[in-house]
Amino acid sequence: DKENSQPFVKIAALMKDAGLRAPEVLDWHEAHGFMLLNDLGSATMMSAINTEDPQANHGLYMQAVDTLIQWQLASRPGVLPPYDQALLNRELSLFPDWYLAQHKGVQLQGQDKETVDKAFALIVQRNLAAPSVYVHRDFMPRNLMVVESEARLTPGIIDFQDAVMGPITYDVVSLFRDAFISWDEEQEIDWAVRYWEAARQAGLHQDVADRGRNAVNLAATRNDAVADIPFERSASFSIREDGGAHVCGRRPELAEDLLRHFVAEFSALGTCHGQAFLQISQRKSGDISATEHA
Repeated sequence: DKENSQPFVKIAALMKDAGLRAPEVLDWHEAHGFMLLNDLGSATMMSAINTEDPQANHGLYMQAVDTLIQWQLASRPGVLPPYDQALLNRELSLFPDWYLAQHKGVQLQGQDKETVDKAFALIVQRNLAAPSVYVHRDFMPRNLMVVESEARLTPGIIDFQDAVMGPITYDVVSLFRDAFISWDEEQEIDWAVRYWEAARQAGLHQDVADRGRNAVNLAATRNDAVADIPFERSASFSIREDGGAHVCGRRPELAEDLLRHFVAEFSALGTCHGQAFLQISQRKSGDISATEHA
């Protein structure tokens, strides 16, 4: 009846060893589920962001990038659970199960199901092929604390208990394409390119020829569209009694934004999945499927 605190304690220690600011476990009574932590304060990066002037936030985001790279450089294989095919498929399944079936009233079948299955298989393939690092899984301004240090405002990290070993692109896209705040694509790409170059210089990847394409993918797709965003987090819909839905605390346009970038990603790959996927996603209950047309 108590949440397993072992992952939190383990990852807090990893972050401390990496020189990062995270809650320090001062005492822990595992059997009773009590834990004593030091306090990082109440000021989040989100509260410090100036939504009217993106450039005013450049310093905050670059400090977050430095913190992210420091976390990624600490990565060691076999320490954290893998972001493997099973986890990717489980998170992908939330899209047809919740967005399509529960929110839209659309059941996938026939050619539609084949289209979605092929699209998701490509997402899984790309993510499994990416360089692997420690992945926070929720590395966004709401989970970064603005902690004063002698040198600067150093981001502190919270809500890291679900961290895994997975694609290098995940956390940086969580940072720049947040579910709670929106920036112009040009701004996102600028920050993503800066991250990608800093990560290359730090030795996290050697993909010099493709870094421009990867940076665009990062800023445009929330880490290869849907795969690297737990759907319940990034497009977390709740169904109202009247049959409508809303995105819980997220940007109202998030679902449409997500789908638009999904199409852009597959277009960049030279596949036909994007437009077909968008047509499926825009269906409503009672619409005729591709299979019924045939």
